[in-house]
Amino acid sequence: MRDQPTWRIPIGLLALTLGLTVYAVLIARYVPEWIGGWHAIFQTVVYLFLGLVWLLPLGRFLRWMETGRTK
Repeated sequence: MRDQPTWRIPIGLLALTLGLTVYAVLIARYVPEWIGGWHAIFQTVVYLFLGLVWLLPLGRFLRWMETGRTK
C-alpha cells in the first residue's frame, strides 16, 4: 500500500486515454476498408476480437501504475 501520491497514476490515466483513443481511431479508420465486404457475422467476430484485445496488456499497465513494477 502506498502512503504518498505518485506521478504514475495521472500519467498512466492520460496515456491509457490517449492510447485507447488512437487505437479506436485506427480501428474505425482502417478496419472497415478491409472487412467491409464480408458477411455481417464475420465482421462482428472481428470487431468483438478487436474490442477485447486491448485488455491483454491492461493488467500489467495497471500494476505498473500502482506499484511501479510490471511483474
